[in-house]
Amino acid sequence: MRERFARAFVRAQALIWESRSMKADFYETLGVAKNADDKELKVAFRRLAMQYHPDKNPGDATAEHKFKEINEAYETLKDPQKRAAYDRFGHAAFENGGRGGFGGGAGFGGGGFSDIFEDIFGDIMGGGRQRRSPNGRERGADMRYNMEITLEEAYTGKTAQIRVPTSIACDECSGSGAKPGTAPVTCSMCHGAGRVRASQGFFSVERACPQCHGRGQTIKDPCPKCAGQGRVTQERSLSVNIPAGIEDGTRIRLAGEGEAGLRGGPSGDLYIFLSVKPHQFFQRDGADLYCQVPISMTTAALGGDFEVTTLDGTQTRVRVPEGTQNDRQFRLKGKGMPILRQTQLGDLYIQVEIETPQNLSKRQRELLEEFEKLSSQENSPQSTGFFKKMKDFLDSFSEKSGT
Repeated sequence: MRERFARAFVRAQALIWESRSMKADFYETLGVAKNADDKELKVAFRRLAMQYHPDKNPGDATAEHKFKEINEAYETLKDPQKRAAYDRFGHAAFENGGRGGFGGGAGFGGGGFSDIFEDIFGDIMGGGRQRRSPNGRERGADMRYNMEITLEEAYTGKTAQIRVPTSIACDECSGSGAKPGTAPVTCSMCHGAGRVRASQGFFSVERACPQCHGRGQTIKDPCPKCAGQGRVTQERSLSVNIPAGIEDGTRIRLAGEGEAGLRGGPSGDLYIFLSVKPHQFFQRDGADLYCQVPISMTTAALGGDFEVTTLDGTQTRVRVPEGTQNDRQFRLKGKGMPILRQTQLGDLYIQVEIETPQNLSKRQRELLEEFEKLSSQENSPQSTGFFKKMKDFLDSFSEKSGT
């Protein structure tokens, strides 16, 4: 008995560590320490997101996969509750029945690691998770449906129609599993208890009744349509309301829309897992949006303006002051994403990238060379200051070596 328990426990531990080792560590994915603050997380995320964004790496499947990993890591670590759960349980906090989700993987699925644990320890410990009601009707499994939406749809919200292949109660037997005109009878072995007890030396072990499989009832004449299961497989059409401002990784629960229970048992729940497609122009951070806009060298030097189209379909003019430097950000207040279940909006940050002229004509080259000759230290204070500091750094080495 003890040896069997020990072997089962070792197997359970192995399954736990195996499930945790399937994904890369979120902190390593972002390249930050485990004690990194919110600002460090945001800086690391934005740097990596810009590096691996699909628009900058067209056709590169590796970069696209990396971009999704970066988004998943940041979405988890920026949320204090999710981060605390991850620090304690690792990836198991959001997978296989963990505190942040349940198993099933891509597509549909039910059950999870808790089912595995119960399979290992259920008979030994005499119970485990009770999915059956006293009358032997077993609750149906929870199901998962993966849905991908665009950033525009996340901005406006939508009502989506989905088709779900699932089990529903058999209409022939009304979910009882018994042939019409008959009814299930009380199990003769467990007398309706669903469990039997056996003595092994000094121990008394309780386990599911082998005759009725824990249901407390047996069916002598099963329903021909559902073969005694009380449910049949059928595709259903469901309407899902997606509110404006919803974020990537959000889970929507549709109570009672999961798999039908055995022999009239209650249905499980359906969970809609939402993912937002990467946008060709905008990157999202909570309710704020970020957009990189290339501008010419002359616009940055002399000043000017340009128009950007926001997610609501309107155009907004951005003024570029004279002497604008690369990576400067301009904030457009209220032009970001809606905040879920609130009336206010986030902001849109425009980051300019100064484009160096290419394919110069002879005359253009002459003008730039003339401009270079006329330039002074005041025209390029950053580069002038940098190289002056480098010279001072070199001079300090010379003084130490006596040369």
